[in-house]
Amino acid sequence: MDSKEKNIYLRLVRYAAPYKGRIALSMLASLGVAGSDAIIAYLVKPFVDDLIVAGNLSMINWIPFLVVGLAAFKGISRYIQQYNIRIAGQSAIQDIRNRMYSHTLKLSMRFFVNNSSGSLMSRILNDVNVMQAALSDVLVTVLREATTLIALTCYAFYADWRMALMAFVVIPAAAGPASALGRKIKKFSWRGQGAMGNVTLVLEQTFSGIKVIKAFGNEKREDQKFKRENDGYFRFICKTFRYDAASSPVIELLTSFGVAAVLWYGLNRVMAEEITKGELFSILAAILLMYTPLKRLIRVNNIIQQALGAAERVFEILDQPAEIVDAPDALELPRSCGQVNFENVSFAYDDEVVLRNFSVTSRPGEVIALVGPSGAGKSTIISLLNRFYDPQAGRILIDGHDIRTVTQKSLHDNLALVDQETFLFNDSLLNNIRYGRPDADREMVETAARQAYADEFIRLLPEGYETMIGDRGVRLSGGQRQRICIARAILRDAPILLLDEATSALDTESEAMVQQALGNLMRNRTTFVIAHRLSTVMHADRILVLEAGEIKETGSHQQLLEKGGLYQRLYDLQFQEQG
Repeated sequence: MDSKEKNIYLRLVRYAAPYKGRIALSMLASLGVAGSDAIIAYLVKPFVDDLIVAGNLSMINWIPFLVVGLAAFKGISRYIQQYNIRIAGQSAIQDIRNRMYSHTLKLSMRFFVNNSSGSLMSRILNDVNVMQAALSDVLVTVLREATTLIALTCYAFYADWRMALMAFVVIPAAAGPASALGRKIKKFSWRGQGAMGNVTLVLEQTFSGIKVIKAFGNEKREDQKFKRENDGYFRFICKTFRYDAASSPVIELLTSFGVAAVLWYGLNRVMAEEITKGELFSILAAILLMYTPLKRLIRVNNIIQQALGAAERVFEILDQPAEIVDAPDALELPRSCGQVNFENVSFAYDDEVVLRNFSVTSRPGEVIALVGPSGAGKSTIISLLNRFYDPQAGRILIDGHDIRTVTQKSLHDNLALVDQETFLFNDSLLNNIRYGRPDADREMVETAARQAYADEFIRLLPEGYETMIGDRGVRLSGGQRQRICIARAILRDAPILLLDEATSALDTESEAMVQQALGNLMRNRTTFVIAHRLSTVMHADRILVLEAGEIKETGSHQQLLEKGGLYQRLYDLQFQEQG
């Protein structure tokens, strides 16, 4: 291993440290497995010389007990060793997967924009599974085979150091080919895991967008796309198999030279009566048994290389710093009275400037509408207030507190978001409504649903509030999903409300009902509302008209129409389209 690989493997091993008790027990049991093989090699000599050659028949009665006893001792030792080391390895893998999921949740929205959900799923599931081999199967094999190899090597040198040395020369000779094959396996395993990420991405997008796929009749195209990505993964895995399969024949060939040398030299010494036949077979048994763990250890190197390739991808995520974090001295933001200040806020996604010196102050309970053409920066304002991102310049205050100086938990306790995506979980309606307030009782949930005009349709469902709504709420209509999201926001009872085009995808009838629900939700709350349909913001206390990240106009609906500027053009264009 090079230094980078050693560091990665040491990080893996550190995850196993909390389970050192099981590992120690497993190591102790490994000595029993190794000792059993050494005893078998040692007993070959008296078996050949005393029983077969000399004809000492009194030993025959002990043979069955000896065979069964050794097998039982070795079997019990192997069970204790393998069970405990695998439990330790699996526990460490469980910790890695849990930590990876927890760390990923803490990463900023920018990270999720730049990384596909399919790729992240592949790393948490597939890559961690590959790593499991390094922390369970590898530890099992290394402990067992290394102790066995040491025990047999020691006995071989004790019995006849010359013949043992001839056989031992093969071991360093095998290191070069094993290392070269391992590097190839790591390379293609790393690429294969990346290809599996693409396969997972296609699967995730297919199942999420199955309605669109079927609506456009693109099943065949998606089928071809999946097969193409799956074939790419298959090609990399085949190359991994190729180099893995090559390792055994190479080691077999190298060890054959050692066995041949030992046989030639040993038979000559038997002919010269320097050693007995039993001694030759005993040493030969030790050497042959010694090569078996050697071959397994070289195969283990192949598994390690695959695991290191996967571990690099996992640690790449774990080493990703969280962009949005609580300050060391962060305060708890108390329940807000609803005053929000944007002070000269500027923000850019990489090199794309979205907001320029944006400033606005909301009064408690005020409804502020954000309108403007696409790309004007409306949704960015909502994202910044949620602290999904931090601005490059300026600051955002709630009741005089810079949101970067308060805990994210207390900040979000004061905010309720109703987004245009209307995301719902594959859970009951009851649990979806109280997602933002898990401790709410049934009566509170039903009250929120009534205020959101959702209670009536919920009660018509076969299981009412216990109805499972399917992935992303697929069993509900768009208007129903939106009212569930509004009920969720009402139940949360946050003083600041953020509406991001909450009615943009609804028909006229659904929109009218959702607008009534939104009216209940907005009552006595400071509200920032983004609306594509200007008819939905006509009654806002203040309308901010944005263009290219700057406020171009501000005022009430009537005031802006009288100015005859950008707002009037947007208004006229929209109502001409509707006409």
